[in-house]
Amino acid sequence: MQQIHGLSSSSHETLTPSFKLCSATTTTTKSLFTCNCISYSSSSELPRRVLITNSITKRSQDLTIQPNLKRLTSRIVDLSRRRQLRQIFDEIEIAKKRYGKLNIIVMNAVMDACVHCGDVDLAIGIFQEMLKPESCGVDTISFGIILKGLGEARRIDEAFQLLESVDQGTASGRPKLSSTLIYGLLNSLIEAGDLRRAHGLLARYRSMLHDDGPSILMYNLLIKGYINTGLPQDAFAIRDEILRQGLKPDRLTYNTLVFACAKSGQMNAAMRLLAEMKVEAQKVDCNNLFPDAVTYTTLLKGFRDVKDILSIQKLVMEMKSLENLCIDRIAYTGIVDALLICGSTKSALCIFGEILKLSGEFPYLRPKPHLYLSMMRTFAVQGDYSMVKTFHKRMWPDTAGSISRAVQVEADELLMEAAINSGQVDVARQVLSSINTKWEGISWTSRGSMAAVRVEALSGFTTMFSPYILPQVSLDDPIKNIMLPFEEAHPLRANLDLKKVVMRFFRDAVVPVVDDWGSCIGLVHREDCTELKATLSEIMRSAPPCVPATTSIGRVIDLLLEKRYKMIVVVKPNNLYETGYSSSLRAIGVFTPEQLYKVATPAAELQEPCICHNQHMSLV
Repeated sequence: MQQIHGLSSSSHETLTPSFKLCSATTTTTKSLFTCNCISYSSSSELPRRVLITNSITKRSQDLTIQPNLKRLTSRIVDLSRRRQLRQIFDEIEIAKKRYGKLNIIVMNAVMDACVHCGDVDLAIGIFQEMLKPESCGVDTISFGIILKGLGEARRIDEAFQLLESVDQGTASGRPKLSSTLIYGLLNSLIEAGDLRRAHGLLARYRSMLHDDGPSILMYNLLIKGYINTGLPQDAFAIRDEILRQGLKPDRLTYNTLVFACAKSGQMNAAMRLLAEMKVEAQKVDCNNLFPDAVTYTTLLKGFRDVKDILSIQKLVMEMKSLENLCIDRIAYTGIVDALLICGSTKSALCIFGEILKLSGEFPYLRPKPHLYLSMMRTFAVQGDYSMVKTFHKRMWPDTAGSISRAVQVEADELLMEAAINSGQVDVARQVLSSINTKWEGISWTSRGSMAAVRVEALSGFTTMFSPYILPQVSLDDPIKNIMLPFEEAHPLRANLDLKKVVMRFFRDAVVPVVDDWGSCIGLVHREDCTELKATLSEIMRSAPPCVPATTSIGRVIDLLLEKRYKMIVVVKPNNLYETGYSSSLRAIGVFTPEQLYKVATPAAELQEPCICHNQHMSLV
C-alpha cells in the first residue's frame, strides 16, 4: 500500500468547490484580459492585478481537470485496515458523483482493500471494470494485487494462468512480466504454506529471475516458507545457498534465521547469529544490518519458550544500553510476556509501569489490551484479586486500540478466577452471575469454564463436567507412534473425476489427494463436493496442515482441538532443493479426530486412574 501512496501526486492543491463557478470565473477573466490588451503594447505592461487573476484562474482550471484524490486514497487505506469494505464502496460512489472518473491509484487501493478483506471475486470484478475503455485502465500494480488475492485464496491455478498470460503478452493492458510480479505470487504461495507450488513457480521462471541475478529476496521468502511449514531446521540450508551464490545476507535474512532458531529451540545458534550481525554491521559500517527491535523480540520469545530467565534479563539490559535501538510497543510487550512466563512477576510489573510512564510522553507506546490480559492471567493464578481488579478497571481508559468482545469476556472471567483462587467464593459467585447476565452465559471451551466449575462445586451445586484421559500414550512421544499409515488412508489421485469416487465421501469426511508421483498435494472435504463434473484437483484444498513425524502427540492434539482440523498429514522431509512441480515433503501418515477419540477414555470408566509422568489428563 506504500507503493500506492508513492504513485500519487503531491503537487495538487485544494479542490475547487464547484465546476460551474470556475467556468464563470474563467470567462470574466478572459474578457478583462482582452479589454486591457487594447491599451498596452505588450503583456509585460499589463497591470499586476490582471496577471494574478489570470494565474489563479488557470490553476483552478487545472484542479478541475485533475482533482487531488490523495486524501481519498488514504481514507480507503484506513478503512481497509478496519475491514470496513461496505463503507469504502459507499465513499467511492460519492467520489464518482463528485469527481467523475477516479484514477488508477484509487481503484488499486479499492482492489487491495477487497483482497485484504478476503473477497478476491469482488477485486476481480473491479479489475474488469477498470479495463473498460471509459475507465482508468490497469497497470502492473493492479496485476500484482490480483495475483496476491488469488494466492491468498489458494486459487493457485488461476494465479498461474494470469501470470502465463502476462508472460505471453495476451493479458489485458499488456503489462510486462517482472520479477516483482513473480515474487508477489511467490510470497502468497509461501504465506499459504504451499512450498510445492512455490518451487514450481521458481522452476518455471528461473531463467528470467537469473537474468536479473540472484536475489536475496527470493531466498528470504524460501526461508520463511520452510518456517511456515513447520520445518525451521531446513531453513539453514538456504543460508548456505546464499553464501554459495556470493550474496550478502541482509537484516531480514538474519531475523528470519533467528526466528527459525527460536522456533526449533536452538538458542545458542540464535545468539551466534546475533553476534554475527553485529560483526558484519561493523565491517561494512552499515546500521541497516545492525540488530533491531525485531531481532531482540524474537530472541526474547525463544528464551521465553525455554524459560531461560537469566538470558532474558541480559537481553533486556542490552536493549536498554543501545542508543540506536528503538524499543517499540511490540518489543516492550515481548519483554513483559517473557518475564511473566518465566515467573519473574515483579520485573514484569516494573516494565509495565515503565511503559505506562513513557506512554505519557510517547502515546504510541500505550499497551494493547492483550498485555493487560497477560498481567491479569498471572495475578489471577496467584489469587491476587486486588491486582486483577485494578488491571480490569484501568484497561478501558488506558489501553490503545479497540477492545473486542472476546477480550472483555476473558477479562471478566479472569476477575472471577482471581476471586475463587483467593478464597472469595461469594465475590466469585457475584462475578459469575454478572457474566451470565452481561454475556448471556459462559462458553465451556474457555478458560473461565474451569473457574465456573469450581464456583459451582464450592457453592454446593453439581456439575456434569467429566474429563477424558489418555491412558495408553504419552503426549511427549512422536506422532509417528500412533498415526495411521498414509497408504491405509487410501488417498485418491488428483486427476480423478468426483463422480467416479463420490461414494467415498459418504464414508469419509476428508480424503487426501496425491499427484502422479505419490506426493500429498491437498485434501478434499465432503462439504466441498458440490460439482460432480469437477476433478479432485479442482475442489481440493491445497497446502494441507502438515507436521513432521517427530512432532509430539500433545502438539498434534492441540492443533486438532485449536484449529479444528479434520486431518493432519504427517510428513518426512525429503531433498531440500528438489525442484520442479514435485513436492519436497513426503507424506508417511495421517492423524484425525476419530483416531484421537479411539485412544481417549472417559475418566469415570477407569477404576484406578493413574496420573504419572507418562500419562496425561486432558480435556477433549
